[in-house]
Amino acid sequence: MRSALDAIEAARKANGPSDHRHHIAHIQLIHPSDLPRFAALGATGNMQPIWACHEPTMDQRTIPFLGPERTGWQYPFASLLRHGARLAAGSDWPVSSANPLLEIEVGMTRVNELMRSGHPFLPGERLSLDQALTAFTIDSAYVNHLDRETGSLEVGKLADLALLDRNLRDASAGPIGEASVEATWVEGLDVYAKPMRPTA
Repeated sequence: MRSALDAIEAARKANGPSDHRHHIAHIQLIHPSDLPRFAALGATGNMQPIWACHEPTMDQRTIPFLGPERTGWQYPFASLLRHGARLAAGSDWPVSSANPLLEIEVGMTRVNELMRSGHPFLPGERLSLDQALTAFTIDSAYVNHLDRETGSLEVGKLADLALLDRNLRDASAGPIGEASVEATWVEGLDVYAKPMRPTA
């Protein structure tokens, strides 16, 4: 991670100010002293939230390899935001699930969706719903130089949106990762509608 930040810093110094929107993918392991550098360099942290939880690879391979100190530096989503960084989110599919709703859930809970009653991994790094949604929408559009066209619901932007089967802010509606899409619009065009269930 530090080498990537050093490379961005060197490029900034060599080339001067620009609208190059550098982002660093995975952001698994970040030394605490490097957290402020993301915002200082205008570098976005490109995260895959579904990995930030206890699961066999994390518990059996990663934590024993890293040891206790470095284990605590993993996937510091909330810390990056506290230091003023921007987060963009994706799935790294086909390595992991392409379902952004499941990614949002794990980013908020830091708990594997197969063990929802389990202990959260570094709970101080959990995201709020608004922070997770921002990373998956407008800030992902930003790193692609598309934030003036899409990524948020504003007059003059493309009507790119999805209608879900539940209110994500309603805790009684069930896990966010189990929500499903009822309909999708791309540039205002209706491109998907969930098939109607047959009635008895």
